Amino acid sequence: MQDRFTCATTLLAAVLSFAPAVFAQTGDQTGKPPASASAKTVSSKNLSGVWVGEKGQPPALLTTLMEQPAMTDWGKEQLKANMDGKDPHARCNAAGVPPADLTTQPIEIIQSEKRVLVLYEEFHDWRQIWTDGRALVTDADPTFNGISVGKWDGDTLAVETADFNGRTWLDNVGHPHSRALRVTERFRRVDHDTLQIAFTIDDPKAYSATWTTATRIFKLKPGYRLQENFCIPDDVIGIPAAANPPGR
Repeated sequence: MQDRFTCATTLLAAVLSFAPAVFAQTGDQTGKPPASASAKTVSSKNLSGVWVGEKGQPPALLTTLMEQPAMTDWGKEQLKANMDGKDPHARCNAAGVPPADLTTQPIEIIQSEKRVLVLYEEFHDWRQIWTDGRALVTDADPTFNGISVGKWDGDTLAVETADFNGRTWLDNVGHPHSRALRVTERFRRVDHDTLQIAFTIDDPKAYSATWTTATRIFKLKPGYRLQENFCIPDDVIGIPAAANPPGR
């Protein structure tokens, strides 16, 4: 068990050392579009389309300074346990927020006047962001993806999400969170082909201060149609497909 934790810690250290070089290549972290931005025009408040995370971005959520976030003792213990365990997402659980937006598989955003739908090809998952002015609910039945409300701040859609069930990780490395987690996402379409998302993490049980992640970069995938991609529990526990009754 100690060897597995040592290997996982080495992996996280490698991610931390590799990340600055990666993000140096993914554009200006100030949010300004690069000089070579597409000449195509589109409303910055139109997020609709199929998007794919830019290749080479680290699997770990790091701060804007590309550092590990400051954690509480509980958070450190949970991170160690997660590194020594198995990602809940690998057991067919929904990824949650923000991990669902770290996927390398396409996501589709469908926007209307009163809500924004985010569809994920991975596990055929989805979530809705209410933009009709309603207040954020924090005492409903907890879920994997929480409850989200959003409003426009200039050309940025600011989304607040709460009411998580605590059964997911923050990223693919194992950064933990508690049920007290509140996530603020900032979606910004900087040009026709580029979408940026940054996350602010507020979870006093796991982290000693609120922190904001480095910006994640997504590229438009025009003409793409999301494919079915279900997670079948039988595949996870090793039961041969032939063992299932016909028609099930």
